[in-house]
Amino acid sequence: MIGLSGVAVLGVAAQWFAWRLRFPSILLLLGIGLLVGPGAELALGHALIDPDALFGPLLLPLTSLAVALILYEGGLSLRLGEIADVEHVVRNLCTIGAAVTWLGAAGAAWLCGLLSPGPALLLGAILVVTGPTVIVPLLRQIRIRGQAGSLLKWEGIVSDPLGACLAVLVFEALLAGTVQAGLGHAAIGFLRAGAAGGVLGCLGAGLLILLERRHWVPHHLENPVSLAIVVAVFTLSNLVQGESGLIATTVMGCVVGNVLKEEIHPITAFKESLQVLLIGGLFVVLAARLDLADLKAALGWESLLFLALLVFVVRPAAVFLATVGSGLLLRERAFLAGIAPRGIVAAAVVSVFGARLAQAGLPGAERLVPLAFLVILATVAFYGLSAGPLSRLLDLREPTPTGVMLLGAQDWARDLAGVLREAGLVVLLIDTNRYRVKRAREEGLWAVHANALSEFVSDELDLSGIGTLLTLTPNDAVNTLAAARFEHSFGRANVFQIQPQGGGSRHDVAPRARSRYLLQDEADHDWISQRAALGWRFRACQIREGCGLASWRETHGAQVVPVGKITLGGPFDAWTNTLEPSLAEGDVLIGFASPETWEAMDAAAEEEEEPADEESAAAAGEEPAGEEGEEAARDTPPSQGEEGSQA
Repeated sequence: MIGLSGVAVLGVAAQWFAWRLRFPSILLLLGIGLLVGPGAELALGHALIDPDALFGPLLLPLTSLAVALILYEGGLSLRLGEIADVEHVVRNLCTIGAAVTWLGAAGAAWLCGLLSPGPALLLGAILVVTGPTVIVPLLRQIRIRGQAGSLLKWEGIVSDPLGACLAVLVFEALLAGTVQAGLGHAAIGFLRAGAAGGVLGCLGAGLLILLERRHWVPHHLENPVSLAIVVAVFTLSNLVQGESGLIATTVMGCVVGNVLKEEIHPITAFKESLQVLLIGGLFVVLAARLDLADLKAALGWESLLFLALLVFVVRPAAVFLATVGSGLLLRERAFLAGIAPRGIVAAAVVSVFGARLAQAGLPGAERLVPLAFLVILATVAFYGLSAGPLSRLLDLREPTPTGVMLLGAQDWARDLAGVLREAGLVVLLIDTNRYRVKRAREEGLWAVHANALSEFVSDELDLSGIGTLLTLTPNDAVNTLAAARFEHSFGRANVFQIQPQGGGSRHDVAPRARSRYLLQDEADHDWISQRAALGWRFRACQIREGCGLASWRETHGAQVVPVGKITLGGPFDAWTNTLEPSLAEGDVLIGFASPETWEAMDAAAEEEEEPADEESAAAAGEEPAGEEGEEAARDTPPSQGEEGSQA
């Protein structure tokens, strides 16, 4: 029980710490696995987690099944629209690029004296996979513009089952005895794997789509039924051809995701959570199985040379040969050539076949597993640290999304949008009312006439620069639905909705179904609209040195309702009814107040500036400016300090 609990807790905790530290999670997972396995054995005399004793003969089947579920979840995220113009590049990367990677990695391992030809070919087949479990979080962190990001994601997900299947065929060919028998066996195996994986994957997808569209499965059984179908398809395909089940699950996920699209969201959310548990557990378990002596033996100048050839020769050659005549920009091809980390599929496959090769007695087979894990560690560390600088060097990295999307284009929402835009943010207004959208466009705002819950907004509208959502419509249900819709895209911490109109427990949305509320408790849509009709307006105020929220309110009164703040170069941090962001010098506070309040604040600011101007003039030996000086000042462009005061 301690071992099982430790695998689950350590696997999730490592990924959470990696997210907090902006660190590749696989490195932390592998480090923890080595620490509780061979590291603990070296220090304490026994491993804290012994996977072979914990799982016994179920270890390898459970590993294969977990990888199948991970690839199914990856297939669900693939959208054909992402690669409509470059689908031939994906095909070439998974065929020409895979062949070059296989033979190049095998040749490098053999030339460096690490493995004999047979195990080297198997290692090359395993290293064909690039690993979506590493690439997808990496792309989410660095945000690549253009086609390079989509190509990397597709290559990582599609190449995983192909590489695993290729490893099976190479393994069986090695055991066939003769070259002729091995080649014949491999050719037949490729045909059987493609046919079994493709056909059974499509059949499984068709069954799940039928059940969903006909509503033959109740909501509480949707996830268990989809999980059962995936497991059945994986097992049936593997019975036809070894490891073709990974192809079947990937095909099934891709078909289901592209047909059902948003309808599959509950299943996708469940599979994403399951993937976190599986990835964390697998890496901890597989790393804990490693032998420290084998790892030490794998380290040497030969291994370093092999890694250098793999990163700087084999990968660039594979990418540039696969993208000849593709139409991709040179910088996009260079970025593709500079990213190829190996992940969980490589670790799982090599763990399975390393043991089988050792049992078969092939020379050098015992070095296969530690060498593969060394490649995983090195590539994740290298690409994880170099991806950000490389994307900036090639000018492919999108800036941090600081824009704000406002749902609702009524008068006071347009007023808020104008203030946010003048503060330097990208602002998008969405409304179903044509007149409001027209008015917003006449005011120079970016406004779209659409339903925020439509596929157009989620799939076709460019939201790359948007990082925050404010739902401001008078319809509480629409605000709640839109907030829930975009939580996955923007993150729950960046989605806000206006206070509900109120109506007691019978009408208020349950806390679990809503996002954070804007402003103070009584500031619902009617409250703001009534004050806007009386002339209340939104304004931006610069926070000066030593002025926090308490002193700001003491100085300017409590009549200004804080809406949020903007940190220099950062996103809009909205005010909520439960959390008030701290203010620092240089921050811009967005407030909502009456015209009289703003006029009083402007007058107070002018009084504060006048003594300072007189003191400066006296220090310089000049008389304070009279009427002539004031007239000349009107003809002079305002200084930077004056502009900040006016803002």
